[in-house]
Amino acid sequence: MRIALDGMGGDNAPEAVVKGALHALAETPPDVEIVLVGQPEVLEPLLERENASSPRLSLHPAAQVVAMDESPSVALRRMPGSSIRVCYDLHKSGEADAVVSAGNSGATMALGAVVMGRLAEVDRPALASAFPALRGPTLLIDVGANVDCSPLMLMQFGYMGSVYAERVMGLSRPKVGILSIGEEPGKGNTAVKQAAEHLKNSGLNFIGNVEGRDMFVGETQVIVCDGFVGNVCIKLVEGFADTFEYFFREYMAHSIKARLGGLLLREQFRDVASRLDYSNYGGAPLLGINGVGLIAHGASSPKAIATAVKMASNTVRAEVTRHLAEGLEQYRGRLLGDIAHS
Repeated sequence: MRIALDGMGGDNAPEAVVKGALHALAETPPDVEIVLVGQPEVLEPLLERENASSPRLSLHPAAQVVAMDESPSVALRRMPGSSIRVCYDLHKSGEADAVVSAGNSGATMALGAVVMGRLAEVDRPALASAFPALRGPTLLIDVGANVDCSPLMLMQFGYMGSVYAERVMGLSRPKVGILSIGEEPGKGNTAVKQAAEHLKNSGLNFIGNVEGRDMFVGETQVIVCDGFVGNVCIKLVEGFADTFEYFFREYMAHSIKARLGGLLLREQFRDVASRLDYSNYGGAPLLGINGVGLIAHGASSPKAIATAVKMASNTVRAEVTRHLAEGLEQYRGRLLGDIAHS
């Protein structure tokens, strides 16, 4: 199994990516290989500095780099030699089994859809992201790929999220809910209300509407929403984690008693901080493309890069793409029935 890793993408690239690749090699089975894609003149000195010499690690050249603020359309039309594009070209040709990038997310999503193509019955690919909840991780889909969604798209997201949660996260028949402004049936905008009606007959373990507060409980393992709402939610989770850590440290500085209490609770605090740390959740899979693509956080640390590589290898091993294709075909009648023109 070969993972194409964008060596130039991310706020902390290329150093964090190189270190993350080495961490991933130490934490994955021996059949996992990493193809580091990027500018050799930049990456080779870093590999030498890290004494990186493994038969499981290779370097593939890519002349161009997509800046984090670059327009996705520019990356598509004018940068055929970008590290992100080359990663997907390797995947398309069969030289890699998955792509991982912490680079420009818009370009990574667009190139993934264009180069790999979409699965049959998928209108638009969607980004799924796991975040911590009381009863285990919750998968939120979509978290930024599509700001405007039809009821049909939301229904497809529910199915794709359910398959991913079952095959990769190990959840048996995960509960699926749709994010709305109230739990009562009939709450929400037109797209949400129509999608909820049809999700009832989707064959999924659909439990109805869920509210924002339910996200952190974990009773619902897959939560469906459009990419605008999902992106706001996931950024809120990140901000909450940072704020929690800041408040805790500020409290510890108030008095000697607080410092002593903080020392006594240090291990517990580390455990909570670890559960809230996005680097433990790797990247967001781009579900619905005819392949495996993971988009890591732009500020990914080496640990986050390594986790994303492990997630990619697990996704390949679980044959998620095949299961999505087969399942969406199975539910074709439901997906393309009376909401086809919604």
